[in-house]
Amino acid sequence: MNDTAQQRGGRTFFVWFGVVALFVAAVVSYLADSSPDGLEAVTRQGCETVPTSNGERLTGECIARSGTEHAFAGSPLADYTVLGNSGMTGVAGILGVLVTLLLAGGLFALLREPSRPTSGSSTTAPGDDDSSGTRR
Repeated sequence: MNDTAQQRGGRTFFVWFGVVALFVAAVVSYLADSSPDGLEAVTRQGCETVPTSNGERLTGECIARSGTEHAFAGSPLADYTVLGNSGMTGVAGILGVLVTLLLAGGLFALLREPSRPTSGSSTTAPGDDDSSGTRR
């Protein structure tokens, strides 16, 4: 397999990888369970959630009462929503995938090896033989 076919195959893989990731983010994310995950459920054992005018408050004895919001709780994509709209979970997922792919692609572009000259290139290093067999 030549270099062009390998490059095309690699691009095809990454394009399909991106398509599948975007599909999962846009469609499958709506199937996610809205109830707390396992860790959150365990930390709330022994407490009761009481609705208040400011949201909700935990009463009782549990680990979750000492918890605080994370630093990005007020950000536009917090809690898998867009600006707090839970109906836009898919859009938040798509934006998250795109940002991740852009960051990863940028890092890979910075860290990859420089491309080597192809076999048809006429550049030779000093001291190499030229086509006549004489040393430079």
